[in-house]
Amino acid sequence: MRLREDVPCKNDDVSAEKEELIEKDLTLPQNQWCPVLNAGFSSPKRLVVVGYALTTKKIKSFLQPKLEGLARNKGILFVAVDHNRPLSDQGPFDIVLHKVIIFPALNFLDYRQSHPEVTVLDPPDAIQHLRNRQYMLQAVADMNLSDSYGIVGVPRQLVIKRDALAIPELVNKAGLTLPLVAKPLVADGSAKSHELSLAYEKYSLQNLEPPLVLQEFVNHGGVLFKVYIVGDAIKVVRRFSLPDVGKWELSKDAGIYRFPRVSCAAASADDADLDPTVAELPPKPLLEKLAKELRWRLGLRLFNLDIIREYGTRNHFYVIDINYFPGYGKMPEYEHIFTDFLLSLGQGKYKKKSG
Repeated sequence: MRLREDVPCKNDDVSAEKEELIEKDLTLPQNQWCPVLNAGFSSPKRLVVVGYALTTKKIKSFLQPKLEGLARNKGILFVAVDHNRPLSDQGPFDIVLHKVIIFPALNFLDYRQSHPEVTVLDPPDAIQHLRNRQYMLQAVADMNLSDSYGIVGVPRQLVIKRDALAIPELVNKAGLTLPLVAKPLVADGSAKSHELSLAYEKYSLQNLEPPLVLQEFVNHGGVLFKVYIVGDAIKVVRRFSLPDVGKWELSKDAGIYRFPRVSCAAASADDADLDPTVAELPPKPLLEKLAKELRWRLGLRLFNLDIIREYGTRNHFYVIDINYFPGYGKMPEYEHIFTDFLLSLGQGKYKKKSG
């Protein structure tokens, strides 16, 4: 006798074909799901249904076979959301996971209001806040975080919305110091939004294309820390970044140097032979405090921070970017961290209903 604990229980009106589909692929027919019993035990194990509305690229990088297999074993079912149908006509879901270009039919805002029992990760209005780099880092700046473990701030920055020819004068008025990092103002997750440029002298700034944000470049030993946040869980990995810039480079180099995304998986620095003062991870208590405060201020549970340590210091850190629903597939052990998070959300909701 074969016992299964990771599939929906049988409903009398489910066709044999649909039962086979559930058994093999765990594709759930609409409105045909129920708690799953632990074989031989009295307490039910409830299936957590997660609807996902993701781009094709995100599906490929996030929904990897190992994640789906682990989720299945833990009683989590991933169900694709139809982008062309109202979300309210789909499900039922316990959780809706999304990162897509706007699809009017889905209407996450209305769905959250009409289905308060469903956890939407994350609120669309909170995500929108991170799409504009003018406001992205404001929550970090407002925190003014400083304790015995370190100081966390943001680089000084200037927003340029138009008129590239006026940039040198605006930089002078703002008192920014070269070199400057230029980033697109809109952070929409596209490849272009992750591109950046490094400007060594002010008149070359006229060659940039607004709208953009200019950030003062902070020497950081060529290493940044990607701090992944999944609910209450935190995972930190090292990535190679732009090299430091000295007085010699400033006097010798001119113009603008353009870079693609620099913190990719191929640029992992976790196994590199680095100066210990550069490689040392930020203190865990500092990161926990930062993450907890940002979860509250941003209203998000799925995001990451790009953090650098100012070279020559041990405890002066800068947050230079925040990304919603980042590439978790590059995070070590993401399958376990993410499934535990989803399970805690689903089971927490079930306990509230049962209590």
